[in-house]
Amino acid sequence: MKLKTSIILCSVIATTTVPAISAPIWDMYAGLTIGAGAQTVFVGDNNKTNAAQSFGGVFGVDIPAFRFEAEYNYLNESDIRANIGMLNAYFKMPSTVIKPYMGIGVGMMFGGKNSAADVKFDTTAAYQAMLGVTLDVAALPFKFDVEARALYMPDVAKVESEKPDILHYDARLKIRYLF
Repeated sequence: MKLKTSIILCSVIATTTVPAISAPIWDMYAGLTIGAGAQTVFVGDNNKTNAAQSFGGVFGVDIPAFRFEAEYNYLNESDIRANIGMLNAYFKMPSTVIKPYMGIGVGMMFGGKNSAADVKFDTTAAYQAMLGVTLDVAALPFKFDVEARALYMPDVAKVESEKPDILHYDARLKIRYLF
């Protein structure tokens, strides 16, 4: 009888303590982004589209169904430069190695200019939507995201009687290091 009691007691202890010492269900991460695409400036009936690049950094938390991050973006187009800070939320769809996700972000453009028109941009709101996939390398503390992104900034400056809007859209590669 003592042997059965000992086995049951060991089983109960093992099943309750092993999950407690396993890895946490959330991961903190930091990462870098690079993107290429285009940027359209809407000024009345005179819309202008040029190739554009984006560079940035992220810091966030990854939990089973969601991901939240703070992001900095530097947008570079032939005449336009802009600095943008964003707060993003992602919904991850359940999968194994390739994990699709979609997300939204809100933030501020806090500095930029159009060097061709010699116009400095106002601080203004920014909105974005993302759709992508995460490639998970099981043996490494890195995750790779490939995503399509559209970033919209309304009323970036007052040029005569017009207030131009900017739409930046690109394909991005993001590498995240999990702590």
